Amino acid sequence: MTAPLPTRRRSRFWLYGPFMLLVVLAAGWSAFWFYARGRIATEIDTALAREVERGRTWTCTDRSIGGFPFRIELRCNALSLTSTRWGDAVRVETGPAIVVGQVYSPGLVILEASSPAKVTLPEGRVLDLNWKNLDASFAWRSPERFALVASEPRGVLTTPGLTTETWGAATLEAHLRRNPTRPVIDQAVDIAIAAKGTILPPIDALLGNTEAGEIDLQATLTQAENFRKGFNPDALESWRAANGTFELTRLVSTKGKARVDGSGQLALDPLHRVAGDLQLAAAGIEQIGGLRIGNLLGGLGGILGGRSSNAAAAPGLTTLPPVSLREGRVFIGPFRLPLQPLPSLY
Repeated sequence: MTAPLPTRRRSRFWLYGPFMLLVVLAAGWSAFWFYARGRIATEIDTALAREVERGRTWTCTDRSIGGFPFRIELRCNALSLTSTRWGDAVRVETGPAIVVGQVYSPGLVILEASSPAKVTLPEGRVLDLNWKNLDASFAWRSPERFALVASEPRGVLTTPGLTTETWGAATLEAHLRRNPTRPVIDQAVDIAIAAKGTILPPIDALLGNTEAGEIDLQATLTQAENFRKGFNPDALESWRAANGTFELTRLVSTKGKARVDGSGQLALDPLHRVAGDLQLAAAGIEQIGGLRIGNLLGGLGGILGGRSSNAAAAPGLTTLPPVSLREGRVFIGPFRLPLQPLPSLY
C-alpha cells in the first residue's frame, strides 16, 4: 500500500503580511510626525529670535505642539506681540490661538484666534477688539497669498481727551495675493477687501450719515517687498523712497442712500502724507465735512465731470471732478474741501 503524501502546510504570510505592513507604515509615519514636530519647534524658536532682532517680541503662553497624526498644531493659551518699531512700544494681546498645518497640504498654514484682543498704541491710545469668529490662512507656494475672514468684528478706540470711537462690521474679508502677471520689478501684491454692515465714525462725520454701510475694494500695492519685515515707519519710508504706489482699481462704498464708486492712485509725499488722485462718481450725498452741498456735486459733475477719466460710472451716479490729495489738503476740482489737514503717517 502506497503511503499518503504529506500535507503541504500553507503559508500564513498573506494572513499576517498586511497587518505587519500596516504596523511598519504606522511606525514609520509616527517617527516622521515626531521628527517634523521637533523640526517645527526648532524653526519656531529660530523665527522668534529673529523677530526679536527686528524689534518684535512674540510671546506664546503655555505653548504646545500636537495634532498627531495628520496635522501639526501650535497652540497658545494667549498670544502677544510687542513692537518697538513705532518709537513708543505697540503691544497686541489676544486670547487663545491655534496655528494649523496639514501634513498632506504643505505650504498652507491656518490660524484661528479667539476673542478678545487688546492693542496698546502710542500716545496712550487703546484699541479693544472683539469678534465672533476669525480665521486666517497663509500660503507661501507661488503665488503667495493670505486670506482673513471675520464675523462681527468690533473695535473700540480710546484716546485720552477725546471721545471713544467704535468701529465694526457684520462681516469682513481680506485677501492678498502676489500678482503673477506684473513684472517682478514691480513687486506687486493684489488686495481685495469686502465688508458689510460697517460702522466707521470718520465716514459718519464726513457724510453726516450714521447708517451701516458696505465696502468693496480692489487694489494693487507695488514695491510690497518693503513691508515683508513689518508695517512700521522704516518700512513706510523704504516704500516711499522706492516710489511705491497704491493703485486703487475699484472702490464701491454704500451708506444708506449715499454711494461712491472710485479708482485712482495714492502714494506718500516727502512729508509722509497721503497724496494722489482719485476719480469718483457719487449719488445721495447731502453733505461733506459739515458743508451742506445739496445738488452742488451734481452741478459740479455737469460742469467739470466730463473731464474725469471715470467714464464707467454706474447708472444713477454723477461723475465728479477729479479728487486730488496734495500738500496735506483735499481738493475736488479747483475747490479745497473744508477738512482738517491730512496728518503725516510717521
